[in-house]
Amino acid sequence: MAALFGRRLRRGATTTAVAAAAIAALSASQAPGAIPTNADTGGNAQAADATPPPGTPVSGNSPYYTELPPLTTPDKPAASIDLPATGPAEAGIPATVLAAYRQAEQALAESRPGCNLPWQLLAAIGKVESGQARGGRVDAGGTTTSPILGPVLNGVGFANISDTDNGAYDGDTTHDRAVGPMQFIPSTWATWGRDANGDGRKDPNNIYDAALAAGQYLCAGNRDLSVDADLREAILGYNHSQEYLNTVLTWFEYYKNGTHEVPDGTGVLPVGTGPAAPGSSPSPSPGPSTTPGPKPSPSPGPSKPGSGPSTPPSVPPATPKPPKPGDGDPTTPPPKPVVDELEKTVTGPLTAVAGGAFTERVGVRARDAAGKPVAEVPVRFEITGTTDARFGGGASTVTVTTGADGTATAPALQAGERTGEFTVRATVAVPGVAAAEYTASVTARLTDALVRTTEQALTAAPGTEFADTVEVKATSGGIAVGGVGVTAAMITSAEDATTPTAGPYFKDAAGEPLRGLKDLTTDADGVLQLPKIYADDTTGTFLLRLQTENGVTLVITLTVA
Repeated sequence: MAALFGRRLRRGATTTAVAAAAIAALSASQAPGAIPTNADTGGNAQAADATPPPGTPVSGNSPYYTELPPLTTPDKPAASIDLPATGPAEAGIPATVLAAYRQAEQALAESRPGCNLPWQLLAAIGKVESGQARGGRVDAGGTTTSPILGPVLNGVGFANISDTDNGAYDGDTTHDRAVGPMQFIPSTWATWGRDANGDGRKDPNNIYDAALAAGQYLCAGNRDLSVDADLREAILGYNHSQEYLNTVLTWFEYYKNGTHEVPDGTGVLPVGTGPAAPGSSPSPSPGPSTTPGPKPSPSPGPSKPGSGPSTPPSVPPATPKPPKPGDGDPTTPPPKPVVDELEKTVTGPLTAVAGGAFTERVGVRARDAAGKPVAEVPVRFEITGTTDARFGGGASTVTVTTGADGTATAPALQAGERTGEFTVRATVAVPGVAAAEYTASVTARLTDALVRTTEQALTAAPGTEFADTVEVKATSGGIAVGGVGVTAAMITSAEDATTPTAGPYFKDAAGEPLRGLKDLTTDADGVLQLPKIYADDTTGTFLLRLQTENGVTLVITLTVA
């Protein structure tokens, strides 16, 4: 699919000059100027060591910025080190974004030395895909301060890609959208996503994670990006377009000629079509208008001396009167409502058994100062605390846009195996608006079976110890349950749970006989191993009963002969 183009170049003769200069720059560097008709355009990759097959590209052919760099390139001293401190505004790359590109280059130089990935290639793609994360609007950890979303990929002017992530990354449970500063569609991120900043998450909205993932994708299939054909193939994996290839290569050459670091949030945003601002959905740009303009009037011939003007003098148009107070200005759109508070939509407890699903889905309603709902507001839901609970799809952070009623509902929560409380925090990127927080808890699984791990008969001679230890396992639905409280006691018979005065016994700390144990607990694998059991001089058959805190019982036979 062709890209959407805004103002690509300056008009008139300048357009020709810029285009010619760009092509000359590409020719001088031996960069490709055209795509062969039989070129392998890459696509949505499936394995880290395989060449991405033809098909849906990284961004789903979402729109991108088409503006080219200026004709005057920065001086040459730049490389990945020793950058100039100043230079043309277009050559500036926000500090955190630049650090992410360099880090990805270094990481891939170690893990894939044959790829020869230059950070300037990541910078060129980042410029074209998101304007360097919208001019470096990222927080200290490299995460964008607001979501960067491509259009809804519903087949209307773009690819038709049904939802693959249940809205976990793009907030859309019907269709996918390209996400983040490097514009990954969720299905591609599921394969190529990386955790580059060590926070335990693979977040496409984080420039460190996204830059490393993009580098891994570009290096796939044992590509050597210093080879012209491999370089083209890698770039085309992002967007199947000759225009896209030429635009990226032009910025690549520009950045190789020099760049410098600028503070985050001060980068130059390209002119033209790019990813949508939060809450908007880009649509294909209409083609150029074919409506003819007004025909020029023929110039009047010279008038005869003294005959006066050949046409009546023009009368200047009347100046429109400003609207009277209270009339309003119909050309001025009303101000967009601003979020003043987030209201929780769930009031009941959020509880689930380990490994199970929470029945309630957390959500918030955005309201303005007048209490009215505010639509099209991106809400970030984040799971915090010591927990392995996750949203559907395995994400710990999701962004959902409010609907017409001002409500945003996060995907369903799935409990992990770790028990205890955690917090789900909902925030919006509006200063002064307090976060809405939910407290959720995960309880231990209820044991439904307690079994021995071996079937070895337990026997001993009088006055000796039993050679085999007793080991049992607690499970729930066949899954091991850790942290289960268990008691162990010698009993007189299956019908009589009193403790006998003779027969097998445990020993206490002083070495005295003990025929009952409390406060035993299964380990993380659901296993419990009892202390050694000893036989006195009494022979016969005896019973050892183990019971869990929720009443599951196991009776084991002990023989002294």
